[in-house]
Amino acid sequence: MPKKTSIPVNAMADEYGAGIAIEKLSFNELSLLDQLTSEEGQQSHRHDSHSFFLLESGSVNIELDFEKYTITAPSVIYIHPDQVHRTTSFENVTVSSLAMNNENLTAEYLSLLESITPVQPLVLDKETFSILSETAGICMKFYERKSDRLYHSTLKDSCNAFVALVISQYLANSKPADKLSRFEIVTKSFRELLERNYKLAKRPADYAQKLNISTPYLNECVKNATGYPVSHHIQQRVILEAKRLLYHSDTSVKEIAAVLGYDDYPYFSRLFTKASGMTAITFRNKNLD
Repeated sequence: MPKKTSIPVNAMADEYGAGIAIEKLSFNELSLLDQLTSEEGQQSHRHDSHSFFLLESGSVNIELDFEKYTITAPSVIYIHPDQVHRTTSFENVTVSSLAMNNENLTAEYLSLLESITPVQPLVLDKETFSILSETAGICMKFYERKSDRLYHSTLKDSCNAFVALVISQYLANSKPADKLSRFEIVTKSFRELLERNYKLAKRPADYAQKLNISTPYLNECVKNATGYPVSHHIQQRVILEAKRLLYHSDTSVKEIAAVLGYDDYPYFSRLFTKASGMTAITFRNKNLD
């Protein structure tokens, strides 16, 4: 499979210009089958929006940031705009999908979505699936009523309700906020900052300053909660993005280093080799699409 000069970004099918796209698809439809089994359909890509997929029947195999998942109904998965993914196979699938841009997501939900890492598929119980399916159906009905005077408001509110239900499922699978230790609270805040700043902020002190705590205390918290120091997490986040670009694009290693905030290309090369156990070129050659 030929590579792209950069990772493809698939735009949402925003038919009505609302910054929201909703559809329900059956993967046994011939036209969709042709699309998904084509080279373009299986090309690894990102989305330009926050994507939510409610799998109502069947099964899907996907690759998401170098991890392989088999998703079976009833399940739901959230995919962040940064995440690179592709569908590798599917069987008798019916799925409801919702895509929303940052502007349409409630600020609280956007913040919560940014803190959900790593994102994995969630299996749903019968009652939860029924509620999510009904809510998705309501969203689709509002989506089609573009002549309504308050079209965008009703659509946005209903879709945010669906998003809230999905987020609640991810939160139910994580430790409650009121049960987190001080170390875990600081680590959570650090991870959220890291996701937004890893290209520019490379020193633990940068994050300690943003959190208004000392660098030694930040390191103590993060190491206690995760077993690794702050510098390790910064490097791993940078290396993940480097791997995405090496694997899914033809961007040169030197260009990747610059994109990730490293003017010193030899230093970046050494960092990648140390973190990955191989050079960037070896990683690219070993993992050609």
